[in-house]
Amino acid sequence: MIGIDIIKSSRMRDLIKKFPQKGLNKFLSEDEIKLVKSYQTAAGFWAAKEAFSKAIKRGIGKDCSFKDIKIYKDENGAPNIALSKNIVQKFNILDVTLSITHDGEYAISVVNVKLKSTATNKVKQF
Repeated sequence: MIGIDIIKSSRMRDLIKKFPQKGLNKFLSEDEIKLVKSYQTAAGFWAAKEAFSKAIKRGIGKDCSFKDIKIYKDENGAPNIALSKNIVQKFNILDVTLSITHDGEYAISVVNVKLKSTATNKVKQF
């Protein structure tokens, strides 16, 4: 399952200007905030979390909150996603891959979620 999201980075800049710590705390953990060096990075993290929620076909809300998803960096500095045990179990998640890119004033993220197979035929037929 694939999810994608795009955000205009200036939206994040404005959020951080208006609500510096409170704005970041709304969607990031303490560890994630330590990784944020610019509003562009924060925008990429926002897009990543939104893309994940779209990949599981829920969106951010009751079934999946911002705090159920954590962005971290691997030893090479590449972004990755960690998930709460609740989300992994609820949606039968086997693996997640993440890509974040920036171009001009935009941050874009794509997330691929691999689910544990529970059905033999996933394609809707007619």
